[in-house]
Amino acid sequence: MDEPLTYVRPMDLADCDRVSEIRIRGWQHAYRGLMPQAYLDGLGVAADAERRRARFDQGDGSVVHLVAERAGEVLGWAAFGPYRDGEVRTADAELYAIYVDPAHLGRGCGGALLSASVEQCSSYPRVLLWVLKENAAARRFYERAGFRSDGAEEPFDVDGVPVPEVRYVKELTG
Repeated sequence: MDEPLTYVRPMDLADCDRVSEIRIRGWQHAYRGLMPQAYLDGLGVAADAERRRARFDQGDGSVVHLVAERAGEVLGWAAFGPYRDGEVRTADAELYAIYVDPAHLGRGCGGALLSASVEQCSSYPRVLLWVLKENAAARRFYERAGFRSDGAEEPFDVDGVPVPEVRYVKELTG
């Protein structure tokens, strides 16, 4: 039997609880063994959802949140907007996050979210993203979509443990 089609749409306020569940479970799944387990175990869906609801309508609209749903169920989330170099915005776009419910990995939701995000960033010259250096699965996912590491690396500290990230880039305009 064929999988139902994945539909990507803008996130709305009613999606906050599910998006938080996807984000937290995504961190706990993807970063197991890459971050301190006590930190991952301490992440809370309810607290994340509360923060997400409180910030939902804030900002200048430059950050876009998308969800992927299949048969009416939200299975993934992505967020993107202007690239941040510290507090300075550059001319590039940045994919801030993309997570899929771990029970639905490998079924096209992540690819649909990534494609929609990149398509919506077409007015930017490039899309950049940061990924954990040791997250081989995520790095392969982005590489299959045409992203390449540009050699930039930055430290990321999780409960006193360094977890380095590498930057990936995809050229959008020639």
